[in-house]
Amino acid sequence: MTVTGIGGLFFRSSDPEARAAWYRDHLGIDAGGDRVWAQDPGDTVFAPFPADTDYFPAQSQFMLNLRVDDLESLVARLVEAGIEVERREEWDSAGLGLFARLSDPEGLQIELWEPAAD
Repeated sequence: MTVTGIGGLFFRSSDPEARAAWYRDHLGIDAGGDRVWAQDPGDTVFAPFPADTDYFPAQSQFMLNLRVDDLESLVARLVEAGIEVERREEWDSAGLGLFARLSDPEGLQIELWEPAAD
């Protein structure tokens, strides 16, 4: 008997409807309530980090990493919508793919990841 995948991500929100709309409108995730998001197959990294990591903000217990298939186009759409997106050359230089970071309306750090081609 083993775990076969992540079944859900549940988090508190001061305005669940608005936050779900933000994820739907900007990232294409139709989330909230009893909706199920059918994901494309792919790798999922499950990795505890040291408490003093600087990989994501100290005030956050976790960071949401989302796989994407066209990072450049998504970043352009987010910026056009007035959402601040951070890119760093060192994030892309490890050979794992392309990365960008942003925060959702309530400050949850999100990392967008376009995995490197096989």
